[in-house]
Amino acid sequence: MDSLKNHRVLLVNDDGIDADGIKLLERVVGPHSKETWVVAPAEEMSGASHSISMHLPIRHRQIDRYHHAVKGTPTDCALMGIYEIMPEPPSLLLSGMNWGANLAEDLTYSGTASAAMEGALLGVPSVAMSLVHAFEDVHWATAEKFAPEVLDGILSAGIAPGTFVNVNFPPVPPDEVKGIRICRLGQRPPGSFKPTKRSDARRKDYWWIQIMRVEHEIATGTDLEAIENNEIAITPIKLDMTAEQSLRSLEQAFGS
Repeated sequence: MDSLKNHRVLLVNDDGIDADGIKLLERVVGPHSKETWVVAPAEEMSGASHSISMHLPIRHRQIDRYHHAVKGTPTDCALMGIYEIMPEPPSLLLSGMNWGANLAEDLTYSGTASAAMEGALLGVPSVAMSLVHAFEDVHWATAEKFAPEVLDGILSAGIAPGTFVNVNFPPVPPDEVKGIRICRLGQRPPGSFKPTKRSDARRKDYWWIQIMRVEHEIATGTDLEAIENNEIAITPIKLDMTAEQSLRSLEQAFGS
């Protein structure tokens, strides 16, 4: 992976400092980069989205020179790594390898994607990487085999300012991967998450947020279709979320 040899890489995630995915990514990247720093949450922070710790102090534990656990969100980790921990800013931020999909509207909830978004906002080329899985089968070998090729391709193409790249690996063994697809984000029907009511031993109610996937037709050319076809999905994400069509209709409505 010659594309990494001059890079100071910052690795972050939302699954926590001890997660298998970030260790995998360090194995893939570490031997080939100029430096690789790991700055990750001290505990599981999946679903943290782009939240930052505004009303709580951020605690930091240095494991060794290049490994740091942060009591905070994935975005906190990106900020701490870039501004406080690394002696020089990173030239590349990699977020992941996430344990689970970050497809379609998942990105709006994802701490993994949001850490990459924070990197992009700060002018650091950033990539979010996730491994889709069924709970009983987690094919880490697929991500480990294909991540070098994916990163080489992305870095060769370049990451435009104001964007980051979102990557999802399919939930199959390496020999069943059918290729790489450059694609747009898909969209699922409403209702992917739903509060589910329970009662504790004292008959007090509480709720878990449950994932509720609804069967639907998958649009052509999307990340959902790529994963359905056992392909690696690569999607460039733009930080400017302006809805251009609505912008024009609102201008007309207000006579602008």
